[in-house]
Amino acid sequence: MALFKPLTVGRFHLKHRVVLAPLTRYRAEALDGVESVPTDIMATYYGQRASEGGLLISEASPICPEGRPNILSPGIYNETQAEHWKPVTEAVHAKGGYIFLQMWHVGGSSHELIDPKGRPPPSSVARQFVGPPVNTPEGPKPRQVSRMLATEEVKELVQYYVRAAKLSIAAGFDGVEIHGANGYIIEQFINDRLNNERTDEYGGSLENRLRLAIEVTEAVVDAIGADRVGIRLSPFNACNGAVNSDPITTYTTLLEKLNPLHLAYVHLVEPRIAGGWDAEVIPDPDSINLSAFRKAYKGILIIAGSYVGETAEAALQNDQGDAVAFGRYFISNPDLPYRLQHNLPLTPYHRPTFYTKGEVGYTDYKTWLEEHPEA
Repeated sequence: MALFKPLTVGRFHLKHRVVLAPLTRYRAEALDGVESVPTDIMATYYGQRASEGGLLISEASPICPEGRPNILSPGIYNETQAEHWKPVTEAVHAKGGYIFLQMWHVGGSSHELIDPKGRPPPSSVARQFVGPPVNTPEGPKPRQVSRMLATEEVKELVQYYVRAAKLSIAAGFDGVEIHGANGYIIEQFINDRLNNERTDEYGGSLENRLRLAIEVTEAVVDAIGADRVGIRLSPFNACNGAVNSDPITTYTTLLEKLNPLHLAYVHLVEPRIAGGWDAEVIPDPDSINLSAFRKAYKGILIIAGSYVGETAEAALQNDQGDAVAFGRYFISNPDLPYRLQHNLPLTPYHRPTFYTKGEVGYTDYKTWLEEHPEA
């Protein structure tokens, strides 16, 4: 099976190509006055899903207080948070696995009640963002008009990613994934329908709109090494109004600019996924797919988007990617690589517990061997 052939990703030698996709689960807590701190139950969760030579990508983790969607996402912008990530990385390494931390800044999807300075959410543009209410400390609140980051603030933003990358390595992560997908701040700069008001070096032309993504990636590479760095992109994303008028040109150009950096990997989201859910209208895969990006990018490509064993195997056999990231079925099957390798049935996932607290729907799913000790 192609899914179980070894693969070198950066400095790491994987024994299979079944990757845990970054999955928001909202299990962080406040500790000693520090908000968004990883919790012990998270170490259990990731340890359950680790396997010998397997790669896990952590849930999206905010790189600064104003970059959070709420206070329940585990942060990576101070030493207390980094210290409490250590049990997670230790649990994964104890089973011979690897784990990258996904660095996150939601941009205009945040809220002034989440920012310690009480500022409107930052973005490439001053605009009313669409979407569900934001969960603030005072309860759900409507989306706000964002504030356009000044040029010097964009430069500062790049350094937030550098700080987060260094803290991630200090916490024991094997590398980091830059979250450049799903309509969050990096895509808010890339997107021509969102970033259409700036007149500085980060707005206007395609070259300028790609500048933040490139500068962040280069700075993180300089800080921790290219073989520890990945980036996630969603060329056909529709989240937060980030519908690109020309995704093929935009993202092939970006990938060509990333080629010389020799990253550990690029992680692409299939067009049938819109943000964290399935697209309302599934595009024709014969005309809208990732093939142009596969041709443009010369390094390791991880693909993600509602894959199951058969479709993932076919994708690798057809050279659509080098590894496949699984989300929802990795939630409900902590031993997913084992089940796929042995062609075993998958436990259904329970969507209502994706974002709740506690172990139910989180760490209480059983492995095949726990369910069938006689096997």
